Amino acid sequence: MATNSLLYLQNPFPRPTISPKCLVIRVPRMVFKCGCSSSGVHEDLFSLTSSSKSDVDYLGQSTKGDLNVKLEHLEAFWLDGQATLEGPIEQVARMEAEKADGLLRDLGIPSPSAARLSPRGIFCSRTLNLRSISAIGYDMDYTLMHYNVMAWEGRAYDYCMDNLKNLGFPVEGLAFDPDLVIRGLVIDKEKGNLVKADRFGYVNRAMHGTKMLSTRAVSEMYGRELVDLRKESRWEFLNTLFSVSEAVAYMQMVDRLDEGAIPADLGPLDYKGLYKAVGKALFRAHVEGQLKSEIMSKPELFVEPDPELPLALLDQKEAGKRLLLITNSDYHYTDKMMQHSFKRFLPNDMGWRDLFDMVIVSARKPEFFQMSHPLYEVVTGEGLMRPCFKAHAGGLYSGGSAQMVENSLNIHGDEILYVGDHIYTDVSQSKVHLRWRTALICRELEEEYNALIHSRSRRATLIELINQKEVVGDLFNQLRLALQRRTKGRPAQTLAATNMNDQELTESMQKLLIVMQRLDEKIAPMLEADGELFNKRSMGQKPLDATNRE
Repeated sequence: MATNSLLYLQNPFPRPTISPKCLVIRVPRMVFKCGCSSSGVHEDLFSLTSSSKSDVDYLGQSTKGDLNVKLEHLEAFWLDGQATLEGPIEQVARMEAEKADGLLRDLGIPSPSAARLSPRGIFCSRTLNLRSISAIGYDMDYTLMHYNVMAWEGRAYDYCMDNLKNLGFPVEGLAFDPDLVIRGLVIDKEKGNLVKADRFGYVNRAMHGTKMLSTRAVSEMYGRELVDLRKESRWEFLNTLFSVSEAVAYMQMVDRLDEGAIPADLGPLDYKGLYKAVGKALFRAHVEGQLKSEIMSKPELFVEPDPELPLALLDQKEAGKRLLLITNSDYHYTDKMMQHSFKRFLPNDMGWRDLFDMVIVSARKPEFFQMSHPLYEVVTGEGLMRPCFKAHAGGLYSGGSAQMVENSLNIHGDEILYVGDHIYTDVSQSKVHLRWRTALICRELEEEYNALIHSRSRRATLIELINQKEVVGDLFNQLRLALQRRTKGRPAQTLAATNMNDQELTESMQKLLIVMQRLDEKIAPMLEADGELFNKRSMGQKPLDATNRE
């Protein structure tokens, strides 16, 4: 993505399937609003389905939180709930939808359908009924906190290279290149490659160091091999934007190793040993606190606040959702960043902590979702902590576990939606171990979705040409089969085809073959141009990206 985020559940297409009983509105960056819980309902006009009276609907989803019309309110105004909407429901729905759309236009509110042409959308691979969600948990970094990737990862890269230089590694002339890698790619630590694997684990494209490998080289190297992320000693999955700086540094140092520029006194290094050295150099920058201290001293250089984000969270809270902040960052960093990004946009004297029913810092995800760690309560603004054994709503804590959160708030499993940017730590583990509903912030998809929008007319032409070639190709194959059978002295598919003149048959095939060749000549450059819309990097071959559009 460019400068914004996308709320993404597993697969960005097709469009969401969302219950009509829950209003979901897209807002900038990634946050959605929901007006379907008790706090946001006028009790004189509507009622809510309670937990004790809830059932499951035809989609198998809980009806808890359903908004219902109070018939006694209609009767007070001499209205009949059925009579006012008489007629075939298809016509009634169409008419009411048109009225509602007109009302939204009059109010200057974008129609939810407008999100179809916006990359700042919510994309679902399963039905997500927010009416049955009691709590929404958020990660902080790259989720609620929108960092400037070039600034944040650029400084991480600088600190990493400084540490490598102090160890004797040749880093002169190297600079941070954020377009070199993208989240979703995989590092092959044995071969010093950055690879793109498809959904089955086969490698489609690869780079060695910063140089793109040819299709033949990729086939020879990985033709019979699958990427198995369970073999962590070899494969490193780039599943967070924090991986970008490390991957860029590593791929550049692979080039230096191949050039023989790394001094011999650093020891005999292979590609795996080199990765370990780069990882340690970057780890030092984080552990020693240099990077975060710089960010905390000048957050305006690294963070791009979104004025609508705190208000969107406030909308969710006022709609009855219990909000949680669960982050691996420590208290001081979390408080400083949230103060900078949220405080100025909240009403009155409201602070960022007032948004959340519970805040967990230093959560140690993914272990937070798997096991229990000691729980401490943060009791002072300076971060002084004391041990405690049970969390309470409104508290600020360090450590603990997801099970503790469930027990403290008396909510469990799929009543909780957790939103984060880390494919494994945030999304996979919370779903696997606790059955929480999960949402992934996938910033990179914004650029691709923008490219899809801007290339709609070109892609329509391209699809038409491909369809034409498919039709012509099918005809050609049928004629070729008829000729093949006749040549072998066997009857063709039909009696008429068997009796067809040889010259007429071959001439028809020649014409169709020429048509297909001419279509190929037109399709090829259009496909190439279409691919360039999705990839910034051009190296004489198709650049390496992490997505699969096959």
